[in-house]
Amino acid sequence: MKLKSLIFATLLSVALNSALLAEKFDYRVLATSKTSTMEKEMNQAAESGFVFGGVMGGESAAGGKEVLVVMVKAEGKPSAGRKYVLLAASKTGTLQKELQRAGDEGFQYCGQTIFESAFGGREVSIILEQQPSAKRVIYQVLATSKTSTMEKELKQAGDGGFQFLGVVLGKTLLGGSEVISILQKVE
Repeated sequence: MKLKSLIFATLLSVALNSALLAEKFDYRVLATSKTSTMEKEMNQAAESGFVFGGVMGGESAAGGKEVLVVMVKAEGKPSAGRKYVLLAASKTGTLQKELQRAGDEGFQYCGQTIFESAFGGREVSIILEQQPSAKRVIYQVLATSKTSTMEKELKQAGDGGFQFLGVVLGKTLLGGSEVISILQKVE
């Protein structure tokens, strides 16, 4: 009896692994220096069944400043009805307001990076996704120049039920640096 169970478990494992290995993926790489263009291209890709895969901001191979997004489509997996919003702000107060407005509409966090414009501006950029069964999200933006302060603020937010999503190092308007963390609570 144990041998039968072992053989069955082995065959089931091989079948599941074969199914996973047989899965195919398609990718779309988007790169631009404008946030509005990126949002438009992401939504066009979503209409073709692609979903957000990852984001990176920085210098391109050609030396310019770009944000690069990889969109993914898994063969046979439905992804219809998704919408994307790309938020970019240099002030944490503005970022908090824009994030919460999107959260009220059910947009969920996907990723963040620093978006550098050709004119030397550095903005925190956040990509959000809305699925058909979206729930309201409460966002919290924490920003400080001291890591010890960030730890205290994260612990307080965690006690309040907020989940950490991501962190970037941003520039203040006066040229200093600050650690910016994004947190959420789904209602």
